[in-house]
Amino acid sequence: MAAIDVEDVLSKLTNPQKISLLSGIDFWHTQAIPEHGIPSIRVAVGPDGVRGTRFFNGIPAACFPCGTALGATWDPALLREAGAVMGEESKAKGAHVILGPTINIQRSPLGGRGFESLSEDPVLAGVGAAGLVNGIQDTGIVACIKHFVCNDQEHERNAVDVIITNRAMREIYLLAFQIAVRDSKPGSFMTAYNKVNGTHVSENPKILKDILRGEWAWEGMTMSDWYGTYSTSEAINAGLDLEMPGPSRLRGGLLQGALASNKVTEHAITQRAREVLNLVNRCAASGIPENAEEGTRDTPETAALLKKISANSIVLLKNEGNVLPLKKNKSTLIVGPNAKIATYCGGGSASLLPYYAVTPYDVVTALLEEGTEVKYTVGCYSHRELPLLGAQLTSEEGKPGMTFRAYNEPSSVTDRQPIDELTILRTSEFFIDYYKPAQALWYGTFSGTYDAEQAGDDEFGLAVYGAGKLYVNDELVVDNETTQTQGQAFFGSGTVEEKGTVKLVKGEKYNVRVEFASAPACKLVSDAVVVAAGGGIRIGGAWVIDAEEEIKNATALAKEVDQVIICAGLNLDWESEGYDRADMDLPGHMPALITALSAANPNTVVVMQSGTPVTLSPFLSNLPALLHAWYGGNETGNAIASVVFGETNPSAKLPLSWPVRLEDNPAYLNYRSERGRTLYSEGIYVGYRYYETAEREVPFAFGHGLSYTTFKFGEIKVELVDEELVVSLDVTNAGEVDGAEVVQVYVAQDSPSIRRPVKELKGFEKVFLAAGETKRVEVKVQVKYATSFWDEARDAWISEKGAYKVFASDSSQLVEGRYLEGGFEVAKTSWWNGI
Repeated sequence: MAAIDVEDVLSKLTNPQKISLLSGIDFWHTQAIPEHGIPSIRVAVGPDGVRGTRFFNGIPAACFPCGTALGATWDPALLREAGAVMGEESKAKGAHVILGPTINIQRSPLGGRGFESLSEDPVLAGVGAAGLVNGIQDTGIVACIKHFVCNDQEHERNAVDVIITNRAMREIYLLAFQIAVRDSKPGSFMTAYNKVNGTHVSENPKILKDILRGEWAWEGMTMSDWYGTYSTSEAINAGLDLEMPGPSRLRGGLLQGALASNKVTEHAITQRAREVLNLVNRCAASGIPENAEEGTRDTPETAALLKKISANSIVLLKNEGNVLPLKKNKSTLIVGPNAKIATYCGGGSASLLPYYAVTPYDVVTALLEEGTEVKYTVGCYSHRELPLLGAQLTSEEGKPGMTFRAYNEPSSVTDRQPIDELTILRTSEFFIDYYKPAQALWYGTFSGTYDAEQAGDDEFGLAVYGAGKLYVNDELVVDNETTQTQGQAFFGSGTVEEKGTVKLVKGEKYNVRVEFASAPACKLVSDAVVVAAGGGIRIGGAWVIDAEEEIKNATALAKEVDQVIICAGLNLDWESEGYDRADMDLPGHMPALITALSAANPNTVVVMQSGTPVTLSPFLSNLPALLHAWYGGNETGNAIASVVFGETNPSAKLPLSWPVRLEDNPAYLNYRSERGRTLYSEGIYVGYRYYETAEREVPFAFGHGLSYTTFKFGEIKVELVDEELVVSLDVTNAGEVDGAEVVQVYVAQDSPSIRRPVKELKGFEKVFLAAGETKRVEVKVQVKYATSFWDEARDAWISEKGAYKVFASDSSQLVEGRYLEGGFEVAKTSWWNGI
């Protein structure tokens, strides 16, 4: 794919040709014009891996830890390594642009996509994103940073109007993007779905033209989120270059009509086309040919890096009595719904089919010394929908999964012939890009063999966008065709999960079969924005348990062993694109299980997995040890076991604050769309900025994270050198284990002219120290970034003269003996714009 002379090509293109460049041709590709040497560019979803071009039966990929996990590393250098591997993964998928990273702000724990973003703090989010972008773009791949801006909830995300002050926009929500532009120059921006103060971002000239391209002087191409273009002329005039996906809904002939009626100018269309062609040239540096074949690159080096990132993202929240690390020669009970299921990613477009996924149970049992007693029981369930059934079944070919056949005719036609046949491992499939059937209404059969490992009732579940019936040994168990109820599956277009129960005999084999009809067979009328002509299907199943009896059983087992590992938390059904969580609570009987086992065994460790905070208060005070492991990607199980047994010394820090309860969160009263709008009434007081100012206690503060060793800070020095604030101090590893500490630098203005937070993060540095080692650590921040707030009267940043305090700490909570204080003065007040 060769570079082109953009201006020469533009001079030769007709207006219809220019217009054709301004929208995709399908879900993942841009328009090519071969006669002018313009190739088609491929984009791929990439918050936590590069999926490629297929939702349905996708090609496996490296799954990275989720966004909050990446933020928890507090390690931009490591994230740059991660970005570089993402870039190589993108090359394997033939994709020129990665749609990521995501750096929206977690103003509430409830956000469905909160797990995708890096932090509640714009400095940590922006610096982390810059690390990822630099790594991606080092490989010649373009990073598309998203979702610009205030796309912080899923409720009515396409319609909601975010009502926000200019100060909060600048200091919290735009600042992360501003820092990413300053430090990494991402080649593309994706606009948010929502409105900001009355205007959709994708047609908002203040945000796209005045701030992004004007004030920040950013150069690159803007694209809409999928189906996030809402107008023709307004979006063009505001600076939205590319409508995605294609075929176009609001450009094409409509844009030609807008040009003819002078609603847009030829100059505006040319400028939008120029940005698309500039992107084409930038993508040429990747060396990826047009319409490249998709492949994989599952290498030992990738696996090692994924394990390193995942292990270095796990936060040691509590460790009373040094219960952790556990011993490999002690009898162990492994319990919990996430023990034998690899909970490796969140839901929605961020989910993908991994090369492999390692469960905590598999690795913990493998690492225990030979002959060490190990016990297991599930303890309780935590699923929102029944766990996917595919891995529990065997296809007709003898492989894990189900045999899938597609037909043009329904199952009532006895001599019908399949038009496609595949083995499907992941029994949740969205047919948005399945093009094998030539007609809209087609039919599919899924079949597999289930070996009953125990006797009892087994529950099966079926959700569809279309119609479906599930049979066990040809007996109808679930009917999701005759009557259907609207649910949240498949981005809001599908049904609820319908369930049925079958009594199984231990040792027997059972045929599980689903008869499916595509989307036109669906009886529902949905207002979902993302729809798929092919529809979708989700097949799940689990043994029916008596929750109270199972907890009693787990408690008895806990008393028989030396140590207990509880694998708890949420999964991709609870945290997903398309909907927000209803509350912070752990599902089902999980709090009761943790409470019971903590009382039964003093060496109980909880490994919690979620992308955002969950309620801990029912059991936290009596729980000895708590690790937070997020969604850890392919290497989830290996990383967890590595930290649990001390092979990795935890060094992660929380990238967000952990409230006691949902009601304590500053966005509690305004976290949803009401009458079409969401009021960001907390202003700049997001996360720790609110909890500290309101003196609201949290169990774990922003930046908190323990280690298996101890660190000491000493001899702080604060200087102003050439417009930079330079904070230096000694950091000593005073323990007996090698480890890493994060020096977090917070700044507070002594006498501001307006109300400001108690203090704010302005810079940080992660340092690795051998046991007994001391290093001098230096954190540098531009003075204007360290001191300024947004002056709404001047529509500019203001750095006020006067005294400022500096705190070098190991978290936002200033604990005696764990922070140092210094200060500096600004000689005169100044205003500034730009980056």
